[in-house]
Amino acid sequence: MIEQSHHAAESETSVAPTFGASGEEDITYIPVTGSSPRENYDVLVGHNLLKKIPDILGNTAHKILVIHPRALRATGELVMEDLRKVGYESFSAEIPDAEEAKHHQVAAFCWQVLGQNDFTRTDAIISVGGGAITDVAGFVAATWLRGVRVIHIPTTLLGMVDAAVGGKTGINTAEGKNLVGAFWPPSAVLCEIGTLRTLPEHELLTGMAEVVKCGFIADPQILDIIEANPEKIRDSQSSIVRDLIERAVRVKAEVVSEDLRESGRREILNYGHTLGHAIERAERYQWRHGAAVAVGMVYAAELALAAGYLNETIVDRTRAILKSLNLPVGYRGDRWKELLETMRRDKKARGSLLRFIVLEGLGKPRVYEVPDDSILYMTYQEIAE
Repeated sequence: MIEQSHHAAESETSVAPTFGASGEEDITYIPVTGSSPRENYDVLVGHNLLKKIPDILGNTAHKILVIHPRALRATGELVMEDLRKVGYESFSAEIPDAEEAKHHQVAAFCWQVLGQNDFTRTDAIISVGGGAITDVAGFVAATWLRGVRVIHIPTTLLGMVDAAVGGKTGINTAEGKNLVGAFWPPSAVLCEIGTLRTLPEHELLTGMAEVVKCGFIADPQILDIIEANPEKIRDSQSSIVRDLIERAVRVKAEVVSEDLRESGRREILNYGHTLGHAIERAERYQWRHGAAVAVGMVYAAELALAAGYLNETIVDRTRAILKSLNLPVGYRGDRWKELLETMRRDKKARGSLLRFIVLEGLGKPRVYEVPDDSILYMTYQEIAE
């Protein structure tokens, strides 16, 4: 299930940019700031980003553990090779794909690799993969020796615009998703556009759900761009997709910079996630995160309509945009009791009240503490299939 390997360092001084095309530097830097220098970092979007790793880590790190899923074994080996060329001693921990990786046994395996190879607090971890991989790798980094540096290299659209940015790490339990975790900002996030080249269209579009979310809660121009470019948003290398990535990252970076530990405004990033996480668990994590969040956003829009916060135009627009991305807008009607039980264990709940992020208009999110379960049930009938 999980494997480790090791590359010793050599004394070469340059790194081959194995991701993306060669040529002039084409990098956008998006800063994320916190309450201390340790919490400040950049999200880099562009090409040839691996060459930036020595600048980020400096000369204090000697060993680097590359955590990657088995599906990205070749990519992990490329990263290890580049690290070796610039003088780092590189190791790898190959873990399961997707949500299977977010298990305490997988974290324990990574801790074992770190311990057996004498990793110290000055060494580092690099994650290579989608959102689940950055979640577990960040958790391992936060907990090993009470915190070592981590660089995320997300290889999916979802990872770039959501999971890798913000410093939230976590693993799943039998009771729910991301119930065990820590806040641990990375040293950098490298959004290498070239890694999206082989991403299946379905994966690209499910990741686009988190981009849509950013459009509804903060940057409505995202929605205009998606509606105006139905074909270009299916081309991962188009300038349109890059623009959407940068816009979504800027939204998250701005919110996270205000509220690292989700004690206030950061909660708006959970738009669509309360029901979405419950659907993921009901489907035993066989649904893609973006697909579940898409249904969650429709539900949240209907909930806002029922509460008098939102008009039907925005509810209809929510459905239309998500359908244009081939994303689901409804879910099974016979699962309500199970979904409600899971939502009650959601980390956003407060006592007996379920809290949802809803909209009062485009770019105007707010918290809605639902006073009665009957409201939740009746609203669910609007999306029940």
